[in-house]
This record gives sequence, structure tokens and C-alpha cells, in this order.
Amino acid sequence: MNDKIPDKDQAWPELPFAEWKDTCATLHMWTQIVGKVRLAQSPLINHWWEVPLYVSARGLTTSSIPRPGGNFEISFDFIDHRLDVRTNLGESRTISLYHRTVAGFYREFMEMLRSLRIDVKIWPMPVEIPNPIRFDQDVTHARYDPAYANRFWRILVTLDSIFKEFRGKFIGKASPVHFFWGSFDMAASRFSGRRAPERPGADKITKEAYSHEVSSVGWWPGGGDVTSPMFYSYIAPEPSGFRESAVRPSKAFFDAKLGEFLLSYDDVRTATDPKAALLDFCQSTYEAAAINAKWDRESLERKPA
Repeated sequence: MNDKIPDKDQAWPELPFAEWKDTCATLHMWTQIVGKVRLAQSPLINHWWEVPLYVSARGLTTSSIPRPGGNFEISFDFIDHRLDVRTNLGESRTISLYHRTVAGFYREFMEMLRSLRIDVKIWPMPVEIPNPIRFDQDVTHARYDPAYANRFWRILVTLDSIFKEFRGKFIGKASPVHFFWGSFDMAASRFSGRRAPERPGADKITKEAYSHEVSSVGWWPGGGDVTSPMFYSYIAPEPSGFRESAVRPSKAFFDAKLGEFLLSYDDVRTATDPKAALLDFCQSTYEAAAINAKWDRESLERKPA
């Protein structure tokens, strides 16, 4: 199988976490470095929606980032395996993606930005991971397997379109379908429109993220106690009865430790109709959330044509 040019029948490739976890860890750090540049340059948007990356036709992109006198965009290309920076002045720079340390990537990337007169400072510490190492000192994470990076992106392409279809059925406030570099997952969120009780002791990030009642569905490639790619769905705050709800497909289950419904990516990938199985999971877990939390579904959901 050629992992550089995706086969039309490989929209749901295998992604065994044990085989690519080192590449995943390195790529996680690289996306955090790029994402922190977007964060540093962008005005605050509710629920940190100025922070994530987005799936593109070749990889992941920041979309347009403002700077004095114009804008710029940073894009990962998982077909030709490079990182591109382009400005509104027609300038561009590229660095290659290959086996290299996070420290080496960080140094070359920041030098590339300076060569384009993009003067940006970021906090060089990773977030949302155990035992973080400063980017400029991280020589531990250095693995990059282009075949697995390409598989990872191809999955994101497939899921992006399905989550967008699901998002289109909701006419209330909803997030874009986006990729959070902090937690390294793709997510789509729906909101009831009601404010949520403030979480005791919550930090600034958590307060903003969960300021309103939210039902989220998403996917992440694995990590920690989760040793395989997984779909998830949760509601915050969690209403009584949510975790006891019957959801679909039958292999979905509630994980009490995480407080989320989970469904294995492999169970979806090998289903007779993977798209239908995933949409079933999205819809049934949303209904479990909306019904138990008594959302005004009549005003929030698009009626069938």
C-alpha cells in the first residue's frame, strides 16, 4: 500500500497505537508549538475557538493568523511531509518533517518565522500531558514515521466530513469541527444556550471552556490508559440519567473513570457501514445528553426536510 498517495478505499485505515505511539508523541509536540503561535497571535474567542487547528486537503492548518499589516498561515502537509508558512505578502517558507527532535523542530520553526518578520513569543512548555519537557530542551521525542502520519491525517479527513454532517443538523450554537492540539483530538460541540454552574476551583482555561452547557463528540488516537483510537461523547455538566442511557451502536459503553461514552475506532472501521455507525453514536449520545439535561430540542434541532 502506498501511504503517500491515499488509496480511494483507505478512508478508514488501521492505526494501531502501539505501532505509532512514538510518532504520535512527537507530532503532538510539533502541533503544540504551531498551535501556540496561533494562540499568541489571535484575539480570544469564546471557548478558546481561536486555538485549534483544522483539517485541510493535505494535512492540518491554523487557518489565517493575524499580524500587523496582514496575516499568515501555517500548514502541516502529510502528503509531502513538510510544514509551510505563507504570508499575505506572497512570501513562504518550508521545513521538512522527518525523524528529528522536538528541540530541533522548535529551533528551525522559530527561525523560519523570524525570517518572515513574524515576531512571536510563546510559552515553550507543553500542556495537557504528564511530565512535560520544554520544547527547546526536548530531545526525547524524535520519531516521525511518514506512513503513520499520513494514515492519521486520512482518518481526520474522513471524520471531518462526517462530524460536519452531524453538526449541520443542529441550529443552536455549535463549535466548528476542529482539532485541539492540547489534547490532540478532533471535536465538535453543541450548546444548549444556558450558562453552566462555575466549577469550583476551575482554572482560567476550564472556566472559559465549560462556561455553558455543552455536549461534545470527538475522536482521539489514544494515549495514557486508552491504548487504541477511540470515539468519545460527553455532556458538561453531566445530568442525572446520562450515563445509564442506552446508546448506539451496541459496542459503545460508558467509561466511569473518564465520564464519557466511548466507542472503539476499530469497531467503527470494521462495521458494515462505518459512517452510519459513527453517526448513530453521535446522534444517540447527543440525545442521551439533551433529553436528560432537558434541552429545548424543538428550537435547537433542524427539522428533517
